[in-house]
Amino acid sequence: MASHPFVLYQPPTPTLPVAHAAEEFHRLMRSRRSVRFFSDRPVPREAIEWCVRTAGTAPSGANKQPWRFVCISDPTLKRRIRQAAEAEEREFYGGRANPEWLADLAPLETTPDKAFLETAPWLIAVFKLARTDDGGQVYYANESVGIAVGLLIAAIHHAGLSTLTHTPSPMKFLAGILQRPAHERAYLLLPVGYPAADCVVPDIRRKPIEQIMVVHDPPPALGSSPTHGPQP
Repeated sequence: MASHPFVLYQPPTPTLPVAHAAEEFHRLMRSRRSVRFFSDRPVPREAIEWCVRTAGTAPSGANKQPWRFVCISDPTLKRRIRQAAEAEEREFYGGRANPEWLADLAPLETTPDKAFLETAPWLIAVFKLARTDDGGQVYYANESVGIAVGLLIAAIHHAGLSTLTHTPSPMKFLAGILQRPAHERAYLLLPVGYPAADCVVPDIRRKPIEQIMVVHDPPPALGSSPTHGPQP
């Protein structure tokens, strides 16, 4: 039976104790917000490339890496994407969304107007591959691309830039405008750039750790005091 090559894993060497390192990363990421008001200040292509490289480090089913990141700075293409996205958004706000959905969106004050798709210096259209480029199978594509997008968003924030997860539905127009092959399916659209000087964001709160984390510790030893931590 043929064997496959393996190499020795070399994990990073932390400069802080593990809990402190995790806390530092949380401190950075808790300042991240979805932004809808962008500056037209240029962002170098090199920065976008490094962010996409980070996304490409994500794990994927059978290492098939079923993603494509189409990065757009061409103003003509950005305008076409905005026009098509706004057409879908008008349908959404005009009747496609049910009342509960619209009520949930009300605190964000979103509208069909998506000027950020032109103002932001870059758009990253994320595509999910339904098969590999040579026709092979892919596995857990939704999960794999979702993880990659999470890393991409973290990399964008770490670089001092802002973004927004924009999901006009349906998004088939992206494949047409960007001339993507049939096995690539539009997944997400991310405007990327610096926030505008007067950028504001909704005053919302994230759930506390007690509401998102459940811990199953081993039972305490006889005679010891129970530990207290996040509870379901």
